[in-house]
Amino acid sequence: MTFNCSLWQDNSMSVKRFAFARFSEVTEQCFLLFTLILLMFLASLAGNALIATAIWTNPVLHTPMYFFLANLSLLEIGYTCSVIPKMLQSLVSEARGISREGCATQMFFFASFGISECCLLAAMAFDRYMAICSPLHYATRMSRGVCVHLAMVSWGVGCMVGLGQTNYIFSLDFCGPCEIDHFFCDLPPILALACGDTSHNEAAVFAVAILCISSPFLLIIASYGRILAAVLSMPSPEGRRKALSTCSSHLLVVTLFYGSASVTYLRPKASHSPGIDKLLALFYTVVTSMLNPIIYSLRNKEVKAALRRTLDKKKVLTHR
Repeated sequence: MTFNCSLWQDNSMSVKRFAFARFSEVTEQCFLLFTLILLMFLASLAGNALIATAIWTNPVLHTPMYFFLANLSLLEIGYTCSVIPKMLQSLVSEARGISREGCATQMFFFASFGISECCLLAAMAFDRYMAICSPLHYATRMSRGVCVHLAMVSWGVGCMVGLGQTNYIFSLDFCGPCEIDHFFCDLPPILALACGDTSHNEAAVFAVAILCISSPFLLIIASYGRILAAVLSMPSPEGRRKALSTCSSHLLVVTLFYGSASVTYLRPKASHSPGIDKLLALFYTVVTSMLNPIIYSLRNKEVKAALRRTLDKKKVLTHR
């Protein structure tokens, strides 16, 4: 279905509404995709909410590592909720339109949560570096105040970058077409709809993406480089195994998130394909958010024990 954009333009010919492209013209495929994404979305919400609740209600988990993990779970909830509900509606309904203001709001929250997650993953890597490479000073250097400050900086940087990018994109003129070849208001597909030559705008967005994605990633690489050197110098095999096990879950989450995000935003424009971009976006918005609680709970005895205690408390409350 091709949209008549003239119906969504004001007197100045500026587009006031956009529409998301259909996933498929086959209704059965759309319903199948709707079911799969809905199940993953619900699993992601339940898993991340359980992780955050377990950390909040179990004093044994009131440590820097789990404080950052609780923040990560909250970010994942916001991250998925910013795009998935509208995408699910578009899959099973003809109401695929979104206002210019609604699109800008969605872009802001998606970019904010995404950049905040990049920064928070770097803070988590720094926490592991301090715990393994400087254990004697860990309690003082990673105090509650320092952890809260790092979390606030992560959320604050995400908000500032999200606001700046969104304001920059929507200050451009949109005079048609109005159909977004994507399932949410991401930066590249919206920029592709802008009028005139947008090469300078694309370069600016690309530069910010490199800065905001690569800088935290380099900090993560540096932290784990020092961690690996410290682990290899440990005389005890048991000590090496324990040190590596505390980092493995975080490394896997970093690989999943940064792998898909880097391929999406840091590869040349000429190699972009709408179909591939949609699959990658689906992966880092739904799949990674669903897998993160599983990764941390399966590989961490303390989290598993806390989750069991939290679920047992809920069972007791429901049977009263």
